[in-house]
Order: sequence, then C-alpha cells, then structure tokens
Amino acid sequence: MIYTVTLNPSIDYIVEVEDFRLGGLNRMNRDLKLPGGKGINVSRVLNQLEIGNIATGFLGGFTGRYIKDWLAEEGISSDFVTVNGDTRINIKLKSGEETEINGAGPEISDTEAIALIHKLEALQKGDIVVLSGSIPPSLGKNFYDRLIAVCKQREAEFVIDTTGKPLQQALVHGPLLVKPNHHELAELFGVTINTREEIITYGRKLLEAGARHVLVSMAGDGALFITEQAVYYANAPSGQVKNSVGAGDSMIAGFVGTLSATGDVQEAFRAGVASGSATAFSDDLAARPFIEQLRSVIQVTQL
Repeated sequence: MIYTVTLNPSIDYIVEVEDFRLGGLNRMNRDLKLPGGKGINVSRVLNQLEIGNIATGFLGGFTGRYIKDWLAEEGISSDFVTVNGDTRINIKLKSGEETEINGAGPEISDTEAIALIHKLEALQKGDIVVLSGSIPPSLGKNFYDRLIAVCKQREAEFVIDTTGKPLQQALVHGPLLVKPNHHELAELFGVTINTREEIITYGRKLLEAGARHVLVSMAGDGALFITEQAVYYANAPSGQVKNSVGAGDSMIAGFVGTLSATGDVQEAFRAGVASGSATAFSDDLAARPFIEQLRSVIQVTQL
C-alpha cells in the first residue's frame, strides 16, 4: 500500500481577475476551489492511475471537512488526524502573472502529532510512504525524522519531497526517491547549475548521501533520472502550460505508482514525466486519459 502524508494541507482557492488593481474593487472572471497539499496531490493522481493509496496527515475545521469530502467523492481512502484549528486556505491570484498568498495553517499539538505517528505504526513491510511538503512550525524541524524512524522500524519504504535541511537529514536514511527540480538542486548545494552535466554531478551527490533514486525535473527541458547503475533522460512533451501547482507531485505519483505496480524504473520514469506534464497542461491535476496520451510520446534515453 502507498500512504501519502500531508502535514499542512490547504484549500487552494484559485481566482482569475482580468486586470487586478491593488486597492480597488476587482471582480473575478472565474474561481476554483481545490484540495491542496503535496501529499494530497500525490494521492489524487495515484487514484487517477488506479493505484490504491491512503491519504493521511492533519485536517481541521470546515476547510478540513471540505477536503475530506472531496477525497471521498473521488474514491480516495483517507485517515487524517483531526486537529482543533482550521486547515488553511491558499489563494492563487491569476492576473497576467500568478500571485500566491499562503495561509499559515493551524497549530499542531503534541497529542495530535503523536496520533499521526501512531497511525503510521500500522505500516507493513514493503509499504511506501510519501512525505511531501513543508513542516508546520509547531511540529518542529525534525518531525519528518520521527516519521521516517517509524517507516524504518516497520520496514516500509519512504519518499521524501521537501527542501533544505529536512531533505538533507532524510538522505542518510535511504529514501526510495528524491525529486528536486534543477533550481532546488542548485540551492541545496549552494551552487549555480547551468548544464545537464552539472545536474548529473550534483544528482549523484544525492545518491552518495543515501538516496536510492534521484529524479530531477527541468521544466520544458525534460527530466533526468539518476540511479547507481545509469542516467536516463526524458523529453518534455509540447503543450500550453496552464497550471504551476502540482506538477512535481504528479511526477512523484506517476513514478511511485508505476514502480510499485511494475518494478520497472524506466517505465516509472516515463509515467512520472507524463503525469507531471499532464498536470502542467491542465486546469486541475492530471486525468488518466491525458497521462496515457502523453506517455506515448515521451522517449526515455540512457545517457
């Protein structure tokens, strides 16, 4: 079974305004409310791929109920810890450029944090846990370490999709996959990356630090997949980018879901790129027919 963990979910409130004027009255052309949070995005795309999964993390208040009801409507199993505060709302204002206003999220108590740890104690050998996104300040910077410790105790695999120190701390524990984009990879090592060869060099450093697979997205330039045995490149399919939210999460879903179903890393890489691209070209997250359409035009080449 695949589990996704979202520590700070949200309702993503997407608002389109033709000519936004700060300080004036603005009227929406269109708005959309979607369940947000990196792990929740992974669950929704896994569901499109018909890969069984359970979404967990923290939800609270009327906003949390909205997310839980949405997932249930889509047929996604969930097992969230209910918290006292309201799950946050993130505003995505589209008016020419996109402006984001992200909520802080609720305070998570020690009791609520321990309740999530207890839920993961039901993991079994071979399960995969996807840990995605930022850690709420109330949980402390090392909370992912506590969740990873449970995964290791239960002999479950884990995927980590975060940045900075939490990612660096997780590498020593041998994550199944890490997925920085090329900007995040450069930031992680405090360097400037200008070439594909430099991406491969620093991607291999993540392997040396403990990661088992490294997937680096390069937007319109495609993606690189780096293992101990080989380096693969996949082209980016052509299309109009509509959605900057969730493409990386969709890539993880496509990769992890296909790897768990087939064991084929190259096919998992192809599915990951197809899923990420399908989301980038859609208003919401990728739907299966579009993923399959793009999968057929993606070429994976060993470098």
